[in-house]
Amino acid sequence: VQLQASGGGLVQAGDSLRLSCAASGRTFGSYGMGWFRQAPGKEREFVATITWSGGTTYYSDSVKGRFTISRDNAKNTMYPLMNSLKPEDTAIYYCAARGSTYYGIRPSQYDYWGQGTQVTVSS
Repeated sequence: VQLQASGGGLVQAGDSLRLSCAASGRTFGSYGMGWFRQAPGKEREFVATITWSGGTTYYSDSVKGRFTISRDNAKNTMYPLMNSLKPEDTAIYYCAARGSTYYGIRPSQYDYWGQGTQVTVSS
């Protein structure tokens, strides 16, 4: 599976932004998917995850209530919608896929990673 993240940019605090993660391959629908982020000088941290069907999602406490993750298996694409963005959301955002239909919250649980897209939130 090859993953391509896109949709990042420079926004102001309080704005919304929708990222996309497009996957190659015919088995996208069988992978649990996740989003992680990494700010300068910090470790990669979990943001959100979704099961193969999209029926179950899980969020980090820092984004719960502001971010929503969804997927369209027919289009091999996953979408995190980020609302009420804060300066502390500034980071490179990575999408990832794991060889399991269920979700995961640790980077070590994922087998494939996209190249990342930069999100910068100004105050």
